[in-house]
Amino acid sequence: MGCERVVDGGIRKPRFLCLHGFRTSGQILKKQVGRWPESVLKKLDLVFVDAPFPAQGKSDVEGFFNPPYYEWFHFSKELTEYKDFDKCFEYIEDCMIKHAPIDGFLGFSQGLSYQLHCLLYKQRV
Repeated sequence: MGCERVVDGGIRKPRFLCLHGFRTSGQILKKQVGRWPESVLKKLDLVFVDAPFPAQGKSDVEGFFNPPYYEWFHFSKELTEYKDFDKCFEYIEDCMIKHAPIDGFLGFSQGLSYQLHCLLYKQRV
């Protein structure tokens, strides 16, 4: 049975909130993950969301994927200052409530970076 959960007499697939990479989108990540083997995809319930902030610059995927593009948080050119983490945390909490129950996360690039930041923050609190 693995990670599947029994709900109302039936089996529910594990649901993952999927956080895309820097200056991409949930739709782009969905297309990328869609190339995974069907044997894997049929066992998962994947929820793809867009980051809360429109991209503030050029996306590296322009020409490969159409806009709009988003980012999870903002940072300085020197990568020494980060902002909007709290707003992003609230946004992800709202997504988790909206799409509940969430069993885990799938993250790529900035989406994964943000997840790791949240885990480290929770360990300190």
